[in-house]
Amino acid sequence: MNWNGKRVLVTGAGGFIGSHLAEELVRRGAEVTSFVRYNGPGRWGWLDESPLANQMRIHAGDIGDNESVVEAMTGQEIVFHLAALIAIPYSYSAPRSYIRTNIEGTMNVVNAARTLGTERIIHTSTSETYGTAITVPITEDHPLQGQSPYSASKIGADKIAESFYLSFNVPVVTIRPFNAFGPRQSARAVIPTIISQLYKGEAVKLGSITPTRDLNFVSNTVEGFLAAAEPTAAIGQTINLGSNREISIGDLAHLIAKLMGKPIEIITDSQRLRPENSEVERLLGSAEKARELLGWTPRVTLEDGLIQTIDWMANHLAKYRPEIYAV
Repeated sequence: MNWNGKRVLVTGAGGFIGSHLAEELVRRGAEVTSFVRYNGPGRWGWLDESPLANQMRIHAGDIGDNESVVEAMTGQEIVFHLAALIAIPYSYSAPRSYIRTNIEGTMNVVNAARTLGTERIIHTSTSETYGTAITVPITEDHPLQGQSPYSASKIGADKIAESFYLSFNVPVVTIRPFNAFGPRQSARAVIPTIISQLYKGEAVKLGSITPTRDLNFVSNTVEGFLAAAEPTAAIGQTINLGSNREISIGDLAHLIAKLMGKPIEIITDSQRLRPENSEVERLLGSAEKARELLGWTPRVTLEDGLIQTIDWMANHLAKYRPEIYAV
């Protein structure tokens, strides 16, 4: 797609994936509006540190507020909807907030698109909607399992998006990333947790180390989002972004330690364990549909992505508190 002059909104642009996506759209010449969560200090999340933020229009609002969403979406041609509450452990404590943000927020976006005639909505799902793999590799036809309030809220959001396509012909594409990682990721994710603790030089505290994950470097994920904005055949579809590779949390920790040249001792921390029936034991996604419909395949390997993440975190350790479990 020729992005030059294209009017694009990114919700959740202050977050991990959203900030990388907003920056890449600026680089490609789009007219980017970044929707960030309104807060008293006027912070823009990771965009506070972005050298490209001055080339974006910043819209501070609340994805759960319909008027705020309509205002931000007015005049936009393409909307990348990434705004969400994402932390699984916090969803055990505050499930209602996930309903409001993830389901009602998505409802606001697709309803505004219906009213405004938005050219395309790229809605963000998550591999957590599949739960523990029943069959592998996981295709888009795999059953959905709400093994946490977070995953249940994302299933609800996906179905709201799907219903607006089927009922009102709203042009929605649902992208389902598998375990994105990279610079700027929150300490609530396992890779920053491991790296920050290794830099501190103490034992690495983790929950269960046997589950496997399908990890994808953030630039791969961003390319998948961008690719979803053009093909007509993608409208109404749900599309996985997977790496076609799985690794256990324990093996991942040892791989990171090896790349950092550090010894590692892993300690099981009970507060980091998910409830038994809530733990997703295996994720390995099929990326065949993404290859066929979007021409997308991941370009950055796990090892190369980890090296980039390790290097970035070395210069940003002050933003992490490895001694504290981030819920």
